[in-house]
Amino acid sequence: MSIAQAIEALRRELGDENVIAAAEDLFCYSYDATADLPEQIPDVVVTPENVDQVVKVVKIARQFHLPVYPRGSGTNLSGGTVPVKGGIVLSTLKMNRILEIDPSNLTATVQPGVIIQDLNNAAVQYGLIYPPDPGTVATATMGGSVAECSGGLRGLKYGVTRHYVMGLEVVLASGEVVRYGGKTVKNVTGYDLVRLFTGSEGTLGIITEIIVRLIPAPQARETMLAGFNDLAGAGNAVAGIIGAKVIPATLEIMDRVTVETVENYARVGLPTDAAAVLLIEVDGIPEVVKSEAETVKRVVVQNGGWIKTAENDEEREKLWSARRAALPALARRKPTTILEDATVPRSKITDMLLALEDIGRRYNLVIGTFGHAGDGNLHPTILADARDEEEMKRVRGAVEEIFRTALNLGGTLSGEHGIGIAKKKFLPWEAGNAGMQVLKKIKQALDPDNLLNPGKIVDLEEDRA
Repeated sequence: MSIAQAIEALRRELGDENVIAAAEDLFCYSYDATADLPEQIPDVVVTPENVDQVVKVVKIARQFHLPVYPRGSGTNLSGGTVPVKGGIVLSTLKMNRILEIDPSNLTATVQPGVIIQDLNNAAVQYGLIYPPDPGTVATATMGGSVAECSGGLRGLKYGVTRHYVMGLEVVLASGEVVRYGGKTVKNVTGYDLVRLFTGSEGTLGIITEIIVRLIPAPQARETMLAGFNDLAGAGNAVAGIIGAKVIPATLEIMDRVTVETVENYARVGLPTDAAAVLLIEVDGIPEVVKSEAETVKRVVVQNGGWIKTAENDEEREKLWSARRAALPALARRKPTTILEDATVPRSKITDMLLALEDIGRRYNLVIGTFGHAGDGNLHPTILADARDEEEMKRVRGAVEEIFRTALNLGGTLSGEHGIGIAKKKFLPWEAGNAGMQVLKKIKQALDPDNLLNPGKIVDLEEDRA
């Protein structure tokens, strides 16, 4: 059976308006936000509007033996939505309704195409927030965020996406629709399949509805900028703040390369003579905020830094706009931006910062490091030019050493970006042979025909060869 026949079947079931097959349009779905990966043009893109249409897509895919690649906004940084084997890209962007904000149960029910910021805008009208806050909060979708288990700026105090997902509706590779979890705070019925599908990167099922937990918005907050003359001082201050029993809502770091680049780009008044800066925000009830802010200031000074407080919302927003500008600012310096995601225990943050500085020096590469220092999640960003093969060889060597270093420090390959294609070859380093077999058995059980997002995380074809 031909691709043309499959496309015709999709048009019959979904309508012409939900099927994209023109070559110039398909190219836009051949890549995502991940650098240094091959592009692959899909055979067709579908934009279903409801779960019934998703089921129809899966059944047609099974009939014609075509892989299906779920996709939100394509902002992921692991190659998670690249259609490496052609086939069907299933975009969830038309499934973008906030179905319910339930203040009585502190929950929201949304379709996967809802933009995270839109959910927060709806929740704040009830005095509530949805805490997960990836850097692409204004463009990333809820479905993609759940599939990748994204983290973000508030992960230190409030946790990451999986801590807020209470229920899911999922279309399986068989075309069946299942629901797990719900609005109840307690639910230990059977295996925790909500957690299994959260972070599964579209390899086990297609998420079509999500129930998430909301929390009351904090009453007060204080935002601070701290500067240091050396990386070790900044890293030690991070550990010192946590050691002083203060858990900030956000505790972010930017090294000298990042600070200089962001200031040249955004002109927000960052100190370009600092070796590193910390952006710190404490929140909660006013009395606690005041006390915690004083503790933070004391720890910063003890570690050789200086600190200033945002005096109003305008200054606060300026500081956070600087942090959110880190990636776009760095991306302007060279044609290729390789943003990595290495996470270590908080007690090892200084060791990792110094190791990254050393790796950049030894491989003769410009590396700007920023990230969520409070939870040990750093984003070393290598600035290069993909047209320079010799430089890219050094980049790949540096990336490998970054991950080996993180693992040697007791860390993990990914704090929030996922595995996808980009880190798949490194996964056995962390999981081990027995661990890899468990992952493959889960994939085999739920997707025996390797229909859903093949080529990501694990490969079933290798065992069949």
